[in-house]
Amino acid sequence: MTKIACCQFAPHLGRVRSNVDESIDHFHKAVDEGARIVVFPELTSSGYAFSNSGEAQAASEQIDGYAVSSWKQAADERNAVIVAGFCETNEHERPYNSAAVLVPGQDPVIYRKAHLWDAERTIFTPGDGAPPVIDTEHGRIAVVICYDLEFPEWIRIPALGGAELICAPVNWPRVPRPTNERPGEVVRTQAQASMNRVAIAACDRAGAERGIDWTSASVIVDANGWPIDMANLDQNLNQIVIADIDLSESRSKKLSCFSDVLADRRTDLYFAPADYLTQAALRKDNQQIQR
Repeated sequence: MTKIACCQFAPHLGRVRSNVDESIDHFHKAVDEGARIVVFPELTSSGYAFSNSGEAQAASEQIDGYAVSSWKQAADERNAVIVAGFCETNEHERPYNSAAVLVPGQDPVIYRKAHLWDAERTIFTPGDGAPPVIDTEHGRIAVVICYDLEFPEWIRIPALGGAELICAPVNWPRVPRPTNERPGEVVRTQAQASMNRVAIAACDRAGAERGIDWTSASVIVDANGWPIDMANLDQNLNQIVIADIDLSESRSKKLSCFSDVLADRRTDLYFAPADYLTQAALRKDNQQIQR
């Protein structure tokens, strides 16, 4: 079993050093509770609700800046993995919405958010690399960011790459939902975990920022798609969501004696859209010929 924690808290917009210092305080608390992998929200170091790209650039840092360097030092000192979001400087264009994976004794691994939500595309430059899969002593870890979770292809990629845990720094804006229902983002995270038989740890943020209320729905889901621990949705507060997960369950993709979510894929029938239209046209032509 591996103890995984999501440290949900409320970063302050533009206050990089104080946000990073606060995240490290939460990290120490999680490790003191036994956590070996600790996930933080999207844009932990900078806050989220930038009004324009210039404001984001002012809160951005290089990979060797205060945020990533501080997290690396903390990860090395406590021998625990950190996954956290930060605003990454882009010298030529808008900054990146990035996440750093700090594995003790290893160089930082950086992932840049590929799928930009709503007005993010006016603030950030989209990443152009697939989610990395990193070997650790606990298992193989991948990372995506927030809206990336909405795309089945993007979660299937690390699942095919052998990921046993997908860490997802997120900022989920609160939207109306039916009484007694879980947030839709949580439901979709459960579905992604189940469809790929891979554990997912999604760390949301707390508080409000420039009129945005956050769902504060951090959740840790096992490879069967069940939430093992989840933030208290009635309290939009700092919380440490923590759970013991058997990551070895993610190695088996079997649903039953004969069914396997990866082996059963019919790739011989899957077409790109253009190919699909071509196949449909050929079927129509054949039908007309037969008539």
